[in-house]
Amino acid sequence: MRIYKVLRLEEWATLRTSGRSAGASVDVLDGFVHFSASDQVKATLNKHFRKDSELMLLACESDAMGDCLRWEPARGGDMFPHLYRDLLLSDVIWTRLILPGTDGHDVGILE
Repeated sequence: MRIYKVLRLEEWATLRTSGRSAGASVDVLDGFVHFSASDQVKATLNKHFRKDSELMLLACESDAMGDCLRWEPARGGDMFPHLYRDLLLSDVIWTRLILPGTDGHDVGILE
């Protein structure tokens, strides 16, 4: 199953340069990398990234992360994927630049 991570461009640059990242400051604080399922991405963008102009959406394969990925209850009791290790550049299947639209950020169709 595909899961998605939203990063600010400077966070994406760190991952590209070093090949690994503990994630955003909230990820470091919480002790895991926050991901979203496809039906959760829009709400994640609206809640946590509304003021950001350019973002990078990363798609990853959940099965490839093995036991380090756990689905846990979060916002509203929904189950969210949490990665309990660094995010590796090799985890990323594809990326997409997300720009703000008239109704929040537009992620388009997720596959």
